[in-house]
Order: sequence, then structure tokens, then C-alpha cells
Amino acid sequence: MSAHAAPAVGHERRARPLVALTGIFLAAMTAGLNNRVGALALADIRGALGQGLDDASWLGTVYTAGELVAMPFASWFAITLSLRRFHLGMVGLCALIALVLPFIHSLPLLLALRGLQGLAGGALIPVLMMAALKFLPPPVRLHGLALYAMTATFAPNVAIWLAGLWTDTLTDLRLVYWQAIPMLLLAGTLVGWGLPDAPSQAERFRRANWPGMALGSIGLTLITVALDQGVRLDWFESRLITGSLAVGLVFTGAYLVSEWRHPEPFINLRLLGRRNLGLGFAVFVGLLIVMLSGSSVPAAYLGRVWGYRALQSAPIGLIIGLPQLLLGPCVAALLYRKWVDARIVFALGLGLIALSCLFGSRLTSDWIWEQFVLVQILQALGQPMAVVSLLFLATSVVKPPEGPYVSGTINALRVFGTLVGSAGVGQITVLRERFHADALLDSPGLLHGSWTHLIGPDQVASALHEQAFVLATSDVYLLLGLLALLMIPLVLRLQYIPAPQPVSSSSHG
Repeated sequence: MSAHAAPAVGHERRARPLVALTGIFLAAMTAGLNNRVGALALADIRGALGQGLDDASWLGTVYTAGELVAMPFASWFAITLSLRRFHLGMVGLCALIALVLPFIHSLPLLLALRGLQGLAGGALIPVLMMAALKFLPPPVRLHGLALYAMTATFAPNVAIWLAGLWTDTLTDLRLVYWQAIPMLLLAGTLVGWGLPDAPSQAERFRRANWPGMALGSIGLTLITVALDQGVRLDWFESRLITGSLAVGLVFTGAYLVSEWRHPEPFINLRLLGRRNLGLGFAVFVGLLIVMLSGSSVPAAYLGRVWGYRALQSAPIGLIIGLPQLLLGPCVAALLYRKWVDARIVFALGLGLIALSCLFGSRLTSDWIWEQFVLVQILQALGQPMAVVSLLFLATSVVKPPEGPYVSGTINALRVFGTLVGSAGVGQITVLRERFHADALLDSPGLLHGSWTHLIGPDQVASALHEQAFVLATSDVYLLLGLLALLMIPLVLRLQYIPAPQPVSSSSHG
């Protein structure tokens, strides 16, 4: 009996980390969906609360601020408290807040709880990359990184359908928050079984850079406020935006200096001296901006021109999101081929995204979601090629003890890049819409043509602004496509990394 028991124990010991990694992946995916679905359902939520657009817009800001603040520090706390204890704590907190949020009708309390939930949810995402680097050996690590990539390529796109499902099909706003609970409970169960109850390392608390953490938390929060609310408040016309950005940059700069000088920092900035990390992370921010062309830009167009709600816009997200379940692992498998250069795969992915943007720039006011199918298919192919390749190139120059530093840095940059991209795209759209509206007004015969007596001035103004927005959206597509092309030379300057050796040399070519 003991002869049969020994292999069973060995199989269980090997299975536990993989089960835990699955739970960590589910929790990270749920955290991403929690943010995106809440943002997409904001109009319905503020209607139910009886709040105006200005006040309710802060619900998204506080959640994103919590996410960004948590990410540089989450890996440190996971090591100090033990990965199992920290992850279960954050999962439990996130689920508990999700349970009570539908019963909260006070906006200040809702903002506080949503910000705290963002802090807990933001802590779950870096742990996924940290766990993949810790539990998976190089011959299979790429598949773990492909899972992480899905938090950027799968979750944001599928969230459009989920938001529509809760608000338009089931018409129960409580599900916007409660959707997270089943997945979080499953994730907690898997992590609780798969990870050992390791002791905490309390001595690390005495050596931590607490002043730096305070500076960073304040600075990152204020930068989030400036970037997330800047377009709505007209940027530097608002004292709140000006002050938040100025103080936020000063505090964040002081935090980075303190991290550079501290003997045991939360993030190790010296790692950025490696080309695939320093240059790679800069390219990563650009990639996040470019990827807004995948769902945010067409969804904004469909909502503005055709009045689409989330459920009607869902196909444009699903065309990108659902194939990632297959395409992510396929790209990982491709990068294991000895003849494949990850930089070339990355560049090809950017090329496909740029081609998608070129096709998207040809849109007219007649386009509905069906006209975006080719645009979205190219995005679905290009995004995993770019993201998985970047993760491979960046993490391949990282030693195992350095994994937590890299995880915190890349996830903070991920939120920051999305914030910068959303703010930039929003502002460019506003400016180009004004430009095109003025140009259309100056067009000879527009306001004095023989046809204008057939419709009223309100209809003329509405048609003019609609066409100006369509032209502005076309400009955004072209700019994002150009940015994708400009990043290709930078990608080719990254250090070449050979394919990882497979587990069995006889089983792979």
C-alpha cells in the first residue's frame, strides 16, 4: 500500500501549486472585470442612485486609484505575510465589499468602499505574475505569462458583454457587484488548498520603506485623479486638476527617489537598467495606449453615433476577447520554437494592430458593429502576439528573487498606461471634434444650401456634431496606428532571447 501511496503524494504535491495558480488567475481576472464592468455600467448605477454625472464619475476614479496604489506594494506584502495569507485576505475583502455595495445608497460611503475594493482588487493582479514566475519553471513559464496576458486582452473586452448582461438582459444592477463573488469564492478555495500556510516574515516590517510608501500612495492617488478627471474638468482650467497633477508628480518623484536610495525597496528601480526592462516597460506603456483602439474607441463611437448600450456593443468586445482563450496559449507555444524570434512576433503583432487602426480610420457615420468585424479580428490576432512576446522578453532577464519587483512595476505601469491612454484619447477626440466642427461650419453652402429649409437648425447642428465626432474618431484611429508603427523599431532594439528549452528535448523541435 505504501508503494502506491508514495506516487499519489508526489502527484498531489506537484498539483497543489498549479491549482493555486489557477485560483490566483481567476482572482486576477475577476478583479479586472470588477473594475471594467463597474465603469461600463456607471450610467445605470448613477441613475439608480439619483446622482449626476459629475459626482458619480468619481466611482471609477477611486477604484482605479486604489488599484494603482496597491500594485507597487502588493508583492512585498505577499512575501511578508505569506502568499497564501495575503491573497486570501484580499480575496475575502474584495468579496465582502462586493456583497454589501448594492445596499449602500450614500455616495460618500459608496466611494470609500469602492476605493477600498480597488485597493484589494489591485493587489490580486500583481500576485498572478509573481506566482507564475515562482511556481513555473522556464520550460512552461510562458503558458503562465499567457494567462497573465489575458487580464489585459480577455477581461476588458468580455466586460462589455457582462455589463450589458447585468444591465439590459437580467436588469439587476446588484449583479454588477455580485458577479465577482462566485469567482472569488472559487479562487479562495483553490488557493487555500493549493498553497501551504507558510510563516510570516514579521522582521521585514522593521526594514520597509514606509515614508516612501506614504509618498507613493498620495502621489499615485493624485495623479489618478488628474488623469481620470482631466478631460471632464478641462484640465488646467480646473484648480483641482492642476493641483492634483503638480502635487502628485512631486510626491511620486520623491517616492521614486526614496526607493532608489532605500536598501530594501518595494520596487527595484535599478532593474530598469536592463534593456528589456527599461525599454521594454516604455514600450509596454505605449502598447497599452495603442490597445485602446481595440474596444474603447469603437464602443465610444457606437454609443455616441448610434446610442448603443453595452449589450449592443458586446460583439466588438467578444470578437477580441473570446479568441484569447486559444490565441494566448498558441502564441506561447510559438515562442517555444527555436527558430522564432519573440521580437519579430511582437513587431508583427504591432503591425496587425496598426493595420486594424488603418481600416478603422475609414469609418463613416453609417458603420454599425458589423462593419468593425475585420478591424476587431486584426486586433484579436495582434494583441496576444504583442503582449505575450513582451512579457517573455521582459521576464526572461529577471532572476527568481527579482520577480516580485518586476511584478509590482509592470502592473503599476499597466494601470498608469491605461490612464494616460484614456486621458489622451479623450482629449484628442475633444480637440479634433472641435476642429472638424469648425471646418464643417466654414464649408461653403453648409448653412445656406437649398436643402436647409427642409430640416430645422437643431437637426443641422446635431448632424454637424455627429459628423465631426466621426472624423475625430477616424483621427484617433490613425494616431494610434501610427504609434503602433513607431514602436516597431524600439521593439527590434530589445535584447534577443532564445526560446526556452522544452521539458523533454525529444518532444520538441
